[in-house]
Amino acid sequence: MHPLGSADGWLNRAIAARSVRTSRSSAALVGRAVAIAQNVPLILRGDAPVLSKSPVAAPDVDEELLARLQDLYSKDDWLSARLSEAVQSEHLGDASSEAQATSPMASPAKPVDRITASARMAAAIMRSDVGPEVAVLEATGWDTHANQGAAKGVLAQRLRGLDAALRALGNDLGPLWGQTVVLVVTEFGRTAAMNGTRGTDHGTGGCAFLVGGAVRGGRVISDWPGLSTASLLDNRDLKPTLDLRSVFKGVLDEHLRIDAKTLAARVFPDSTQARALDGLIRA
Repeated sequence: MHPLGSADGWLNRAIAARSVRTSRSSAALVGRAVAIAQNVPLILRGDAPVLSKSPVAAPDVDEELLARLQDLYSKDDWLSARLSEAVQSEHLGDASSEAQATSPMASPAKPVDRITASARMAAAIMRSDVGPEVAVLEATGWDTHANQGAAKGVLAQRLRGLDAALRALGNDLGPLWGQTVVLVVTEFGRTAAMNGTRGTDHGTGGCAFLVGGAVRGGRVISDWPGLSTASLLDNRDLKPTLDLRSVFKGVLDEHLRIDAKTLAARVFPDSTQARALDGLIRA
């Protein structure tokens, strides 16, 4: 694992490690990337050149404030419940209107719409003649500490927004979708059991999604540990059984053709225990 506090990210290191030229433009480096976010995420920071774009002119201050208040009030049952009810009502009200972004440069007001706009912007940029081959999109609003909800709750609404974004990305990429791999990952999992405010706290294990026309999909790759109390990590978390770096290495090897030696020495130092997964990408 790269040293704590490193100023560069593994995806930028992977891009920098490539030495071939793109077939779309002899002047552009393969792997030149774009970040669809307010700031370039750590995963894309480093020596390789990175574009930065955002579908909104400025952060949604109210949304960010509400998220911080939810976190702050998560230990107070009454305050957390009142705030979460208000936030959930607001999100569900917005969802009922089924408003969709009509342009990849649109400026949606809510996170569920914003991620779709980000996906459409990424597709538009990547389809251009000298467009980058790598894009990173940030999706916020998953820190569901209170009143997470079930089929109609805040989490379900976020998942529907993610689904809509992936569909929009596939549709807008058109013929490029057949050459595309999308990794959907999170920074941390959630606890296996509900907390005292009907939400979940930061956890360890979780899941990742691998989609795209180039993916050999239709599978669940897991050594499922179970959710019994005895199977949980520290009696609270889903036990991790697969290092995500194994997934990353498999994609970088089979899709971007970065060899195992480079992955081990430069992209993911000190990761010999995380062997690349084979067969993730279509031949």
